[in-house]
Amino acid sequence: MKKLILSIAALALFATSAFAERYVMITHGEGKDPFWPVVQKGGEDAARAIGADFEYIYNPSADMADMASSIQAAAATQPDGMVISLPDPDALGPAIKAAVAAGVPVITMNSGLESSAKLGALMHVGQPELLAGQKAGERAKSEGASKALCMIQEAYNTALVDRCEGYGSAVPMKMTDTTSDPATIQTRATAALQANKDVDAILSVGPHVCEAVDKALADLGMKVHHSCFDLSPAVMDLIGSGRVSFTIDQQQRLQGYMPVIVLHLYNNSAGLLPGANIPSGPGFVDKSNASSVAALAGIDR
Repeated sequence: MKKLILSIAALALFATSAFAERYVMITHGEGKDPFWPVVQKGGEDAARAIGADFEYIYNPSADMADMASSIQAAAATQPDGMVISLPDPDALGPAIKAAVAAGVPVITMNSGLESSAKLGALMHVGQPELLAGQKAGERAKSEGASKALCMIQEAYNTALVDRCEGYGSAVPMKMTDTTSDPATIQTRATAALQANKDVDAILSVGPHVCEAVDKALADLGMKVHHSCFDLSPAVMDLIGSGRVSFTIDQQQRLQGYMPVIVLHLYNNSAGLLPGANIPSGPGFVDKSNASSVAALAGIDR
């Protein structure tokens, strides 16, 4: 009798896992940016909340052809939905269109807001990046910035370019491609600062960029207006010490969490969807509120 009960329990567990919803998230993060583990955690938390299986895939090569191949391979497994960052719509668009055509619901997140609907995605979750850059530039200008460098770690990423260009609408700026490697960021930032000694401001469009650029500034003994994007424990420390004026918070946990929840509702409630895209930012974190979010930096924000 005991064996029979155990067998029934095992069958029930197998049946539950066999029919669990399955969602796949694919991002362009290279594994060096502290931003993406928070996104991944958001997706995992959402899947756990609804009892779904979850797979996270990123392409450490940062090669868009590789990422497109990952999208194609994941779509071929017919998941119940896919969550995809979209830094390069031209390179990734065909793979996303093919996934949608194959019947896989797709939500884009983080980057690619302007191209999301055209590719057949249900919606987009993320901050409007041009607007975020504009807000950063307006505030930097009000704090004395007049000529800037914009340090960008992924020159191919349209979202990061939008941040720089939005900032540049208020403060004249020149973009510097730093790559995502911390040592290379510091080296290239040092070279750019030495070649542009008349700048009085820097925008770093990622948290690891912010940290490495600060090291370059310290080594050169330079003090300029420095503002950043996204949170990390080190960025919070830089704000607390006054070395960084502010950072833009796009609440990336929402970018991981909300698409999985929305896909679950879409699949189980006759196509239920929000009436618009979900903007996750922008918001300012500075000395006035850094203490209230510092403990969550790199974990939930």
